[in-house]
Amino acid sequence: MNPDRTGGRNAAYALVIPAFNEAATIREVVGAALRYVPRVIVVDDGSTDGTSSILDGLDIELLRNETNQGKAASLWRGLQHALRDESILAVMTMDGDGQHDPAEIPRLLSAAHRFPHHIVIGSRLWNRAAIPSARYRANRFANFWIAWASGQPIEDSQSGFRIYPADLIRSVKLSCTRERSFVFESEILIEGARMGFYAMPVRVSTVYRANARPSHFRPVTDILRITRMVAWKLITKGLYLKGLWRSLTMRPMSCEQCGSQRI
Repeated sequence: MNPDRTGGRNAAYALVIPAFNEAATIREVVGAALRYVPRVIVVDDGSTDGTSSILDGLDIELLRNETNQGKAASLWRGLQHALRDESILAVMTMDGDGQHDPAEIPRLLSAAHRFPHHIVIGSRLWNRAAIPSARYRANRFANFWIAWASGQPIEDSQSGFRIYPADLIRSVKLSCTRERSFVFESEILIEGARMGFYAMPVRVSTVYRANARPSHFRPVTDILRITRMVAWKLITKGLYLKGLWRSLTMRPMSCEQCGSQRI
């Protein structure tokens, strides 16, 4: 691996891509990502379509789950693997289905450079016309509850295009069972805020490729699981009405054109 491929500053970042049956898109996604991040870790989550073999010849680190463990477990494995290198300051995550445009990686990195103690999130919901209506409604529903429980406004709680500070990953303790595959990315926003790591949105494009496999996210089932997790956290905090007030009245962090500032 050539740590100077994308410049010295980005050498302190790693990228984790969980992949389950992504043979149609994964090589293009990874190849493009390597232009911007020197260290790419792909976690093949028990794929049966040859996802791993599609990556032959690329300068990456490939981890494989023998059976499908779910997105949360794959993300966690990749994050922990990345942080074995103590020089890593933060870890980026993105999906392998091509929904996230690797060309926008520098915009998220720019925000992370300037605000290293925030969770940088690639926000898609601004472009409502490009998002399937059922998914848009489900995401907005999840946003309300997660913003309440975390005490901050959140633009896109379900985007997997993120950068997590290394200190957060080293400190947080979350369940990563298969049943919580799509709960992890919501819960870490809540726990991160409690630890002082707030969310910063960076608006990104919304891409739905014709050749990508159907989404593993189930709008009804997974949103119900997320809501149950959030409800429990609110109950244990006496409904946390202060958090509701903050989520509705605070002006959010912003990062426009990679120029980030606290508003």
